[in-house]
Amino acid sequence: MIIGIIGLGLIGGSVAKSVKRKNLCSVFAADIDAETMTNAKKSGVIDENLTHENISKCDLIFLALAPSKTIEWIKIHAKEISTKTTIIDLCGIKRAVCDEISPIARENNFKFIGGHPMAGLERGGFENSKENLYEGASMILTPTIEIDSDSLEKLKKFFLELGFSSVIFSTPEEHDKIIAYTSHLAHVISSAYVKTSENLKIRKFTAGSFRDMTRVSKMNEKLW
Repeated sequence: MIIGIIGLGLIGGSVAKSVKRKNLCSVFAADIDAETMTNAKKSGVIDENLTHENISKCDLIFLALAPSKTIEWIKIHAKEISTKTTIIDLCGIKRAVCDEISPIARENNFKFIGGHPMAGLERGGFENSKENLYEGASMILTPTIEIDSDSLEKLKKFFLELGFSSVIFSTPEEHDKIIAYTSHLAHVISSAYVKTSENLKIRKFTAGSFRDMTRVSKMNEKLW
């Protein structure tokens, strides 16, 4: 099997490292940062660059990009994707992404499934990606009615082999409602907490509780 990965940051890079650690399949990848691609090749994490010419060879393609970039990539490359290929996005929101991509997938006869690995760090980039980031984590999938049960079982087996402890099936709406509470709200609170006007005064009065409360506010502010 050949998998493609678009975006080798924390999430995509960890997928690539996990795949190679388990020796599951070949990895074709693309990233806009040349240094990231060089480092990925030197470390043996990817086998080939993912290009216009070899997109159709991939059995599975992960889109590890911001939501807007994920949708943009699909619109640009939809005609190059093989009918045998399954596309999985790894965005932290599902409805907005799935609503845009699902019709394109139907029109071009490839499979698309929304996905969200429940794992991460406050630091991004390939340099912080880990081969064991997904060990013990849940993988959430939001398949459309067009996806057959056999394909879902194969994907479930793949993610479990990758190190996930469970694969959860949901709808985009249910996913977004729950994640808004378990993840997005925590980021809003953390960011508000760390931006308090009293911050300079309290710096010498903080310890572990403050660090824990503000950890996630360090994440990619442009993405959030």
